[in-house]
Amino acid sequence: MKPIVLLLAASAALLLSCGNNTGTTKSTEKTLSDSLFDAVIDGHNAGMAKMPKLTDAKKKAQVIIDSIRQLPAKAKQAAAPYLARLDSLKKELDNAESAMNTWMDEINIDSANNDVEKRVKYLTDEKEKVSKVKAAILSSLQKADSLLKK
Repeated sequence: MKPIVLLLAASAALLLSCGNNTGTTKSTEKTLSDSLFDAVIDGHNAGMAKMPKLTDAKKKAQVIIDSIRQLPAKAKQAAAPYLARLDSLKKELDNAESAMNTWMDEINIDSANNDVEKRVKYLTDEKEKVSKVKAAILSSLQKADSLLKK
């Protein structure tokens, strides 16, 4: 029975000594470039999540625009201010979509992987760009929600 107790004690001591790693490892540290990269991806994902709603808003706006343009002259004239707001909204929605597509075409996720300073600068710039794109998407959708009430 003593050998079993000694074996268990030795096993426990071995497990405890292996798990007692007080140093940090590179794999668990989060660097500034990692945080910036995550922020860029989060901005992209937030904007992309709204793209189906943006597409729907563009379609609805276009249907209403087309309908107003087919009205008789007097009704068309009465709806002119609303038509102007719809045209403006449609352009805003188009611009927001275009901004996201352009940003996605131009970003180079692997840029300056071997130069931390350049990578941080690049990702900082991309974070700012994607934040503006996301803001344009959200702003245009907010306007669409108020203008295209059901």
